Amino acid sequence: MELEELLKLPPAEMPQHNERPNAEALRNKQQLYYDDVAEGMELPKYIYEPTPTHLFRWSAAIENWHRIHYDLDFALNHDRLPSILVQGSWKQSVVPQYLKDWTLPGGWPWKANFEHRAMLVPGDVLIMWGKVTGKREQGGMGLVDLEIGMKNQEGIESMPGTATVVLPIRGGKPIPYPFVPPED
Repeated sequence: MELEELLKLPPAEMPQHNERPNAEALRNKQQLYYDDVAEGMELPKYIYEPTPTHLFRWSAAIENWHRIHYDLDFALNHDRLPSILVQGSWKQSVVPQYLKDWTLPGGWPWKANFEHRAMLVPGDVLIMWGKVTGKREQGGMGLVDLEIGMKNQEGIESMPGTATVVLPIRGGKPIPYPFVPPED
C-alpha cells in the first residue's frame, strides 16, 4: 500500500498494513538488485505503536534518564508537554534497521541523514517510510538515493531525511564485506 493511501486509513487500521518482515522472512529474503529499483518506488512501510512501557524500557536500556521519556506527571506538569515523548535515539535506531532490512542479504546501508522535527507520544501510530529518489552505478555497485522519514497517523513528518544504500547489480560483483565505499 502506498504511503498516501495508508495515511487515509483510520489509525486503528494502519497497523494491519505493517510491512515489517519477521525474522524468518529476513532469513529467507531474496536479494533486491539495483536493476529492480526505479525512481519513485516506495519502500515497505514499518509501523510502530510505542507504549509508555516501550519508552521506559528504551530509556533504561540506553540509560537516558531524562524524565520526559517515562515520567508522565513530570512531562505534563513540569515541562508542559502533551505526554511523555518518544526518544530521538529510538527513532535513530529504526533507520539503520529499516535500511538494512531492505538491502539484505547482499546490499548495504551506506549513509543516512535526518532531523527530528515533531514530538511523538504513546498512542501515535508511527510509519517509517522511504522512497527512491535516484540511482547510479559507481565502482561496479548500484547506489540508490532515498528520501526517508517517520510520519505519525496524521501525516505529520517527524523525521525527514535522506539515505543512500548500495545494492548489487544483477550479474555484477558482490558488494564487499566489510563495505568499502566506491571511489568517485
